[in-house]
Amino acid sequence: MRVHFCGVRGSTPAPGPAFVRYGGFTSCVALAHDGADAPTLLLDAGTGLRRVTALLGGAPFSGTILLSHLHWDHTHGLPFFRGGDRDDALVSLLLPDQLDGQSARDVLARGMSPPHFPISPEGLRGTWRFESVSPGTFEAEGFTVTAVEVPHKGGRTLGYRVSDGRTTTSYVPDHCPTALGPGDDGLGAHHDAAMALAGGVDLLVHDAQLLPDEVAQEASFGHAAADYAVGLGRAAGARRVVLFHHKPERTDDDLDALAARFAGDDAVTVASEDLVLTL
Repeated sequence: MRVHFCGVRGSTPAPGPAFVRYGGFTSCVALAHDGADAPTLLLDAGTGLRRVTALLGGAPFSGTILLSHLHWDHTHGLPFFRGGDRDDALVSLLLPDQLDGQSARDVLARGMSPPHFPISPEGLRGTWRFESVSPGTFEAEGFTVTAVEVPHKGGRTLGYRVSDGRTTTSYVPDHCPTALGPGDDGLGAHHDAAMALAGGVDLLVHDAQLLPDEVAQEASFGHAAADYAVGLGRAAGARRVVLFHHKPERTDDDLDALAARFAGDDAVTVASEDLVLTL
C-alpha cells in the first residue's frame, strides 16, 4: 500500500511563508495499491484533494472518496478536484450516515449548494455516486475497510481501518478522547473504539491538533493531543504513528519543535504534504 499525504492541516487552510515546509492544505490522504500508477481510495476531501490531480498522470479519477465527517475542512476540496470534476471521471463518495433519514446527497448539499456555493453536488461533472456508510466492514477499490464511530463534535464521525490484505492503515483525523473520560494522563481515554481502530496496524494516522497544555481549554472543540496519538499507538501496538490535522496556526518551526520532542522514537512522524509512505 502506498500512502500519499495531500493535506495535513485541520480547521482551515494555512497559507503563507510560515507554513511552506509542512503545508497548508486541509485533510486528504490518498491510498494506492502497491504497483498501481495512481491512487483509487481517498480519505477525506479537504483542500488537499486538489493535490491528488497531479498523482493521476493526466487521467480522470476513478475510485472512491471516504469522508470521515462533514466539517468544512474535510469537504471543501470537492468542487476544486480537477481529476474528479471532468466528464470522464467515475467517483463514489461515501459519507457517514447522520441518522436523520436524509440521503447522502442531501446531507452533502447542506454545505455545498446555493447560496453557500455556486453548484450543488449534482453539478460536479463526471459520474458521481453518493452513499451513506455506517459502522461496519465493506469493500472499496480492492481494499477492506472497517468504519468505527469515534467521539468528535458536531456530527457523526467515523475512523477507518483500511487493509490491502498485507498491510493496514488506520485513519482517525478528528477525535475527542476526553469526551469519554480523562484517561490516566488527562489527555483522554484509550477507549474501545480507539483501540479497535489502532490495534496492531502498520500505520496510524491520528488527530494531533493539540499540545498537552492546550487540552484543558480546547479539547471541547473536538480534538486530541499529539501525545495522546503517540500513547494510543504504543498501547495498541501500532507500528508507526503519523501526527496529522495540525492546528492552522502551528508554524513550520512549531512543528519542527513537535517533531524534536519525539525524535528518539523512530515510529513517530509529523505529517507533511510531501510525505509518501510505502507499507
